[in-house]
Amino acid sequence: MISTKQLVYALAVERTLHFKKAAEQCNITQSALSTALAELEKQLGFQIFERDNKKVLVTPIGAEVLRRARDITLRLEELERLADTLKTPLSYPISIGMIPTIAPYLLPKVLPEIRDQYPHCQPVVVEEQTHVLLEMVRNGEIDTAIIALPYDCEGLLTFEFWAEDFYWIALKGEKFTNRTEITSKELARSNLMLLKDGHCLKEHILDVCKLPEPEGNQGFGTVSLNTLIQMVLNNMGTTLIPEMAIDQLTSNYPQLSTIHLNEPGPHRKIAFVIRPNYTRMNSIEALLKVCRETLEKLRDRENADA
Repeated sequence: MISTKQLVYALAVERTLHFKKAAEQCNITQSALSTALAELEKQLGFQIFERDNKKVLVTPIGAEVLRRARDITLRLEELERLADTLKTPLSYPISIGMIPTIAPYLLPKVLPEIRDQYPHCQPVVVEEQTHVLLEMVRNGEIDTAIIALPYDCEGLLTFEFWAEDFYWIALKGEKFTNRTEITSKELARSNLMLLKDGHCLKEHILDVCKLPEPEGNQGFGTVSLNTLIQMVLNNMGTTLIPEMAIDQLTSNYPQLSTIHLNEPGPHRKIAFVIRPNYTRMNSIEALLKVCRETLEKLRDRENADA
């Protein structure tokens, strides 16, 4: 009879494409792992993997076996977690994926509140691009992800907790910096620099502003908002950043102007994403509440100081 351990071992080999590395991940000897997988293939009547001294390949029928194995192990894990629904929210480790245009700016704001309200919480943060995080959620590799909408999250549930606009960042003295608002048409004439392809913030900006893809790779393949700010400081162009990043990116640079983008908003929405059958919803609800209340308090404080 096929065992859960055999499926776990097979999935480890799929991840690493290396029997020794897979054995190390599973904390068993390579020979034990090889024996278990050979027995699994004997029980199935076909090979899952093709292997020689140099490489490991997944066979076409093996790919289908591994897809079903992922589903089975995920269901078993969720069954084991059912008892967690009776526990205090965030009283156990929780893995949270975040995109690079959210993690550095949200975490410093909400982590102190989470620690204060849920001292036993053990968050593990994974920073990746949106498409990677969504696949990790689907496969059960992480509990949840915080992403920016709109984005296609087919097969997953989204829970919005924040909405914000974009702000134009330029050196003081540049054209339009004596204003409090800027339009997309004016923005198009400002040597706008954006993040490289693959970052959803770039797509959100282009969509909100109805702008064509920038020519000449403006931004030079930049992958962080902080780098874009440094480029603005050195008079290489201008950029757009989300509201939650303003204080961290601009507070130390009085030579920068921060001007609201005058286009219909909100320009992006922030949401938690989970699997439909996720069993720890009480923890997600707790995180939603902390994030929403913390960001609202900060916004109210900034509006009062303005």
